[in-house]
Amino acid sequence: MTYPDVAAPLRAFDTAIAKASSDDAVFAALHGLADAVAGAKLFTVMTVDMPAGLARRAYTSDTVNYPGAGTKPIVHNSWFDVVHKERRTFVANTIDAIADVFPDYALIDSLGCQSVVNLPVVLGDELVATVNMLDVEGHYTPERVAAIETYLSVPAKLACLLTRRPLT
Repeated sequence: MTYPDVAAPLRAFDTAIAKASSDDAVFAALHGLADAVAGAKLFTVMTVDMPAGLARRAYTSDTVNYPGAGTKPIVHNSWFDVVHKERRTFVANTIDAIADVFPDYALIDSLGCQSVVNLPVVLGDELVATVNMLDVEGHYTPERVAAIETYLSVPAKLACLLTRRPLT
C-alpha cells in the first residue's frame, strides 16, 4: 500500500478517533484502518496483564466466537518469545503454524482463518496489548506485514492510550 492509498483510511481513522466516546469506538476506528491497510476476517485487540498471566480481549469483530472481555492465559511458547520478549510482529500463514502456538486453532480454522498477524503495542517500554488480524491462508504477505507495521503501529499506540483513560 502506498502513501496515496493509505491517506484516506488514515484521515477516516483520525476523524473516528476524534469523535470516539467509548473504548469500542476507539478500537472500531483502529479496526477500520486495519481493514483498509491489510484486511482481516477476524480482528481483535488483547491487553496484557503479565502479573496475572492473562491476556484480556478489549475488542473483537466476532462477539459470538470471541466475546469481548474474554481472557486467555499467556502461554510461554515461541509466540511469547517473538511478541513478548523480542517485541516483534508474529506472522503465521498456515493453520499448522497457528496450531503450533494457539490452542484455539480449531476454532480459528473453522472461521475460515488460516493466517495471523499479532502486532505488539509497546508503551513506556511495556507490552500493553497486541493487535490481532486473521484471514485466509497466506494472506499476510511480506508487503502486507510491512504495511501493518508502518501504518498501524502508531495508531494502535494511540488507541491503547485512549482506552487507558476515561473518555468524556
